[in-house]
Amino acid sequence: MTQVDFYFDADDKLHTALRLAVKAYQAGRHLTVYCPDGGLAERFDRGLWTTPATAFIPHCRAQDALAARTPVVIDGGQDEPLADDVLLNLDAERPPHFSRYRRLIEIVARDDADKQQARTRFKFYRDRGYDIRTHNLGKTGDGS
Repeated sequence: MTQVDFYFDADDKLHTALRLAVKAYQAGRHLTVYCPDGGLAERFDRGLWTTPATAFIPHCRAQDALAARTPVVIDGGQDEPLADDVLLNLDAERPPHFSRYRRLIEIVARDDADKQQARTRFKFYRDRGYDIRTHNLGKTGDGS
């Protein structure tokens, strides 16, 4: 069953997503980033070119021919997942096919609208018996 991790109290959701992507890559995990918002996907893509400043995180879009062999894939809503390791959700709704992944990461910003959407997703996962872990970013500030 999918392990669900909620990182809450994120000061900057995109920055937190980038830091978690770096950690997943450094741990040898295959990460799919679910992001149907084209503008946000572009900002995430650009952010991986500079996060961390001294390294490169190999990444591409799900439609790229190399996607199956690339450690970080940005997916805007592809029907079939390319991998089953870690899924990072950057959408307000729960991602399709999330249960095919070993781990799902949800990031919750400090604003009330994002918190409310996250509560809905949290309740959905909890009511279906998923094991949920929570991480308070307000204590560490960096996604640790």
